[in-house]
Amino acid sequence: MNTFEIFWLRLNSARSSLFAVLIDPDKFNPKLIDYSLKCKVDCFLVGGSKINSGNISLTIKKIKSISDTPVIIFPGDEKQLTPEADGLFLPSLLSGNNSEYLIGKQILMAPLIRKMKLAFVPMAYLLIDGGKKSSTQKVTQTSPLKISATKKIIHTCIAAEQLGFKILYLEAGSGAKSGIPAGLIKKVKREINLPLIVGGGIDSKRKLLKAKNAGANMIVVGNALEKNPDLIFELAEVFARHKH
Repeated sequence: MNTFEIFWLRLNSARSSLFAVLIDPDKFNPKLIDYSLKCKVDCFLVGGSKINSGNISLTIKKIKSISDTPVIIFPGDEKQLTPEADGLFLPSLLSGNNSEYLIGKQILMAPLIRKMKLAFVPMAYLLIDGGKKSSTQKVTQTSPLKISATKKIIHTCIAAEQLGFKILYLEAGSGAKSGIPAGLIKKVKREINLPLIVGGGIDSKRKLLKAKNAGANMIVVGNALEKNPDLIFELAEVFARHKH
């Protein structure tokens, strides 16, 4: 099995939450990579809603030159693909009504994924209102699902499972004021038999612990660590892996 297949098995069978760090190539910080390795994070997700000055291939090469930790692309568009990665979470934005991000971008990615022989998992991506207009919302020109619309969120997740998606990502948006509520995570976990990734607005040990205790299979932190890389040592204590 390759690195991505091994990681995918871990994510599906993990009894406790995995810890992922999201790396935006536009904001690449070698210090954060170093700190992440000291804290034994489970994987790096690399990508962004839109990449301006960064280079996704170079970013992944730099990470892989010093680390065996799985590096998985989380792409905003077809320009964010590279064979340098271990694999790909292939997202479809089910929370919005913009066909470009439901299937349009995926059509553009399809021949590239095949040509690069990238291992991939189809991912249902749901943007949830985190109290701040996120970059995803701006780029995709879609509205997030309201936290109060629990039934619609659950039904969207059920539809994702029925359509054959292999993983769910509940995203409150980069730098969200409020993350995904623990109660919502628990409800989704009760209804859906898919690995659940949670991200957005996690900027403290307390918030991360809530997501972990609610049953998220993997928790993603990005924006908060871009602002303060040292925070990772505090967050890692939740996973009992490192103490600063």
